[in-house]
Amino acid sequence: MQTLVRLWKRPSRDGKRFVYVLDFKDEQGKRRLISLGHADSRKAERQRAQKERELRMGIVEPCSMKLSEFLEDSVMRTRGQVSEGTLVQYQIAMQHLIDMVGDIDYQRVTYRTGEMFVQKNLDAKRAPATVNKELRSVKRLFQLAVNRGQLEENPLRRVPLPRVPRQKVQAYAKADCLRLLRAAMDLRSTYPLRWDLLILTALVTGMRRGELLNLTWQDVDFERMTVEVSPKKDTAYTWAWNIKDTHRRTLALTEELITLLADHQAKQPSGNPYIFIPWERYRHIQNRRESGTWTMRHGVCPVNNFTRHFQVVRDRAGLDRGEFHDLRRTCLTEWLSRGLSEHDVMTLAGHAEFETTRHFYLAVRDDLLDRARSSSSSVLGSEIVARLLRAVPQGAHEKGRPI
Repeated sequence: MQTLVRLWKRPSRDGKRFVYVLDFKDEQGKRRLISLGHADSRKAERQRAQKERELRMGIVEPCSMKLSEFLEDSVMRTRGQVSEGTLVQYQIAMQHLIDMVGDIDYQRVTYRTGEMFVQKNLDAKRAPATVNKELRSVKRLFQLAVNRGQLEENPLRRVPLPRVPRQKVQAYAKADCLRLLRAAMDLRSTYPLRWDLLILTALVTGMRRGELLNLTWQDVDFERMTVEVSPKKDTAYTWAWNIKDTHRRTLALTEELITLLADHQAKQPSGNPYIFIPWERYRHIQNRRESGTWTMRHGVCPVNNFTRHFQVVRDRAGLDRGEFHDLRRTCLTEWLSRGLSEHDVMTLAGHAEFETTRHFYLAVRDDLLDRARSSSSSVLGSEIVARLLRAVPQGAHEKGRPI
């Protein structure tokens, strides 16, 4: 990627000393030279990097960029405006585009390039939903380039998204939830993470994995029985973490969960502000932060092997399918079935639109099917139905026998 700001040394008239100078072109394309007035190389480099960032946020490089350079540039400009998880999705999607079409100049990307990306992914038997998601990410990156003035128009804007059949929303039945909790309790000695408490909190609050794992004790109000989902600052004790979609919200806790959390807090060693991060894992993360090898991206899921360990809990519970995020779907579905309004569920879930809640999170519960079945029965005349039933051979309703 082209360097926009350069450093060079300007000697004094007597030639015995020098000062650093920033050399760059401003927003109007005019060359500027700014003397920094000192000869401190480290300080000068920091000032150069700062000016570089300022220019990249406000102007566009006149030169072309390969897709890999375009990605690096876009991530740098966008960091802080979206979550680290979203940036990771951008990077994965763009890398797949590069794998499919080559590391070409970003200005050479056309509508045909988008079609090729979609078709090659589908030919490789990748799930249409995954291709759909990655095409959205790539489209977004090019739209941001349009917004910044790097491109006149988004070449991928009109590329159609692959058709994705609406998937059945998976939610756990009440019996499945109890089995998960019992299995997690049985595995307490196996994993330092309190899976039983984590699963119960997810079922009560509908919080996302990252929100749960980044909860601190300060987020819990034991007196009011609430928990606040809030972003975290980079401090000596906590790492930087942002909420998805930046929706800060307060959620209710039950008396039983408050009691369990208080007991859990009493047994935790002092110095760890996080509720669900085990002490040894917290110390490891702190060491990585001190060494500079910890990034905001790691905070999305600060626990190693999370999905694999949850699968162990699920298998121990005797469930052949289901993921941790289904606990959130279960909670949201239960809220709606218990009388909360659509707007209330949307607000508590942290969604900007109810369509997101409906499409991805609300499952059809058994009690709804029971109510629908009862309503349908009341519509039909009992006398007519009785006559029809008398005409049916005995035992015809048994499984495997056609009526």
